[in-house]
Amino acid sequence: MPATKAAAHGGGAPPAPGEGPKPRRGGGLLRSTAVFSAMTLLSRIAGFLRDALQSRVFGVSVAMDAFVIAYRIPNYLRRIFAEGSVQMAFVPVFNELRERGDPKALKEFLDAMAGALLAVVLVFAAVGMLAAPLLARMFAPGAIDDPDKLALIAGMLRITFPYLVCISLMALVASVLNSFGRFALPAVTPVLHNLVMIAAIVWASRWFAEPVKALAWGVLVAGVLQLALLWPALGRLGMRPSFKPGFHHPDVRRVARLMVPTLFSSSVAQLNLLVGTIFASLLVTGSQTWLYLSDRLVEFPLGLFGVAIGTVILPHLSRRHAAEDSEGYGATLDWALRMALLAGVPAAVGLLLLAEPLTAVVYQGGRFTPHDTRMAALSLAAMSIGIPAFMLTKVLAPAFYARQDTKTPMRAAIITVIANVVMTIAFTTPLWLWNVPGAHGGIALATGLAGIVNAWLLWRYLKRAGLARLQPGWGVFWLRMTAACVAMAATVLALDAWIGDWTAIGSLLLRAGLLLAVVAAGALAYGVAMVALGLRPRHLQH
Repeated sequence: MPATKAAAHGGGAPPAPGEGPKPRRGGGLLRSTAVFSAMTLLSRIAGFLRDALQSRVFGVSVAMDAFVIAYRIPNYLRRIFAEGSVQMAFVPVFNELRERGDPKALKEFLDAMAGALLAVVLVFAAVGMLAAPLLARMFAPGAIDDPDKLALIAGMLRITFPYLVCISLMALVASVLNSFGRFALPAVTPVLHNLVMIAAIVWASRWFAEPVKALAWGVLVAGVLQLALLWPALGRLGMRPSFKPGFHHPDVRRVARLMVPTLFSSSVAQLNLLVGTIFASLLVTGSQTWLYLSDRLVEFPLGLFGVAIGTVILPHLSRRHAAEDSEGYGATLDWALRMALLAGVPAAVGLLLLAEPLTAVVYQGGRFTPHDTRMAALSLAAMSIGIPAFMLTKVLAPAFYARQDTKTPMRAAIITVIANVVMTIAFTTPLWLWNVPGAHGGIALATGLAGIVNAWLLWRYLKRAGLARLQPGWGVFWLRMTAACVAMAATVLALDAWIGDWTAIGSLLLRAGLLLAVVAAGALAYGVAMVALGLRPRHLQH
């Protein structure tokens, strides 16, 4: 077996292809999740700095709305080809081949897969660049009568679409590294992305007639540098691919069959945001920017915990399925569900209660006014109700993908997107027609509720398939978490009422200090309550 061979290599020459060490068992999932989350935390801190600078330098404007649209479209495709379909369809097949212990066959598959992926994303990037004016009209129908805005969107799309090539290859590299239990380096690469974007805001923007265009170039440069950072790690595993398009390779064709349903299901949250972006183009200027900035704050707990847990358990679940270990599969899924809720529920409560303080600290200043703070906080509060569901989806979807079942999550995704469109129309249209301020909040609320629909459907399908085998202790778990969240909410509300209007606090340093104190007090109340009610470190192990 590969793991046995790998032990013989010690600290010397790199192992032969496919012979890297398998992740450790026991508490390995918690350790791997902690490593991934720690690296992600660095990225999120850099991301907060980037967003703070971006909002203060560019504010809320037509140009900023144009960038949001130009970034959302290739970013949605990135979720399809990168974090979505490539990871969810490729990892189970890759791990299955690893279990067979044939390094040559594994390397041939990787070569064929890398070549096929590169060919496909090059075509998509080229078509996207050529069709940029049409895409601008499709995704910004509210700007049809504004040719300057459409031209700006199309111009930035031509810059951001090549990013798809780099980031898709980076996702393939990261999937291979994750399969070998190497989570730290792939998790830290977004830090580089944020640092490049900060450089674009602070330095490069002064060289452009339209400063916002520097952000589009920053996206492209960041993609190139991220791929360059990860690429050498494959060589150390003996897994650096040769790009030999293998569309007829049987395992590549198997990945392709698995990918088709995941093109939709693995990126349902991003697709819902894209739907929201289209509707927001019909609302007042700034609506797209407010929604984008709200989503950036929602992505903090989701990336820190939800994505980390989902990324770590996918290779583990796929190996358990390949080994026909149904008991280990069920125990891993149960652990992941508890971890997702343990982080997701208090995160949702915290963001809901502290939406305005968070927005004021991260974004307010410069061209970003107190009014912008209140508008962004409105959509953040509405969207935050879906955070536990977003996290559960990151756990539930891999439970299907690990078994190479990609059709079931696709069915859930189709229903979810339809529900999102219906709710967006129902919530937003009356507010828009009556010219009520904050109509974009209806879009955010629909996005959050759609996330709940998606998680519920996945759970229902999982139970129907007999895969949801919960371990004992869930009743106690729910009681502990509910009581701890009540303690946290009471602490946060009391401190928030004492502080008053956050937008009126002129000093950023004072705002940030008060927010850190409130967050720390809330987290302490949650943690102390959980421990007092019987939670112990052993309960977090797997």
